[in-house]
Amino acid sequence: GGVGFTQYATAAYTDNILDDYTYYGMDYIKDKYKVNPSAPSEKDRLKPTQDNVNDIASEVTMYGMEQYEGFPTALEDHFGGSQRASVLAAASGLSVSIATGNSNAGLNGWYMSMLLHKEGWSRLGFFGYDLQDQCGSTNSLSVRPDEGAVGELRGPNYPNYAM
Repeated sequence: GGVGFTQYATAAYTDNILDDYTYYGMDYIKDKYKVNPSAPSEKDRLKPTQDNVNDIASEVTMYGMEQYEGFPTALEDHFGGSQRASVLAAASGLSVSIATGNSNAGLNGWYMSMLLHKEGWSRLGFFGYDLQDQCGSTNSLSVRPDEGAVGELRGPNYPNYAM
């Protein structure tokens, strides 16, 4: 965990935008990799390599970020960054999962999207409230001084009370 409620609300709240980014990902894997997203078969699936994850997740995330910058009202409407981060990551993860037929690769597409989003816009949400968006494998064990726990290591089972 950690992304449960954000994802629960995101699908209904951001329907057309999430659809747009996901369809962009489907078009990308169809055009570049010749994967049929409507009926992916064993023969046209990509290998779930880190290079493929990085390529697809980066492309979908960058497209979404460009769309948010082009339509500032959507940027403002998806509050605090958490929904923006989840929409971008969901579209990226879906695109990677469908291209590879591998759910773990899709999860890594989610994480890659979060890292790219944070790199591009400096943060994912309000100060201290983006924990749910950083629960990727690379951030499960980290020092969290911004949340008042200076020097305290928190592991993956630490309760997530970000919201």
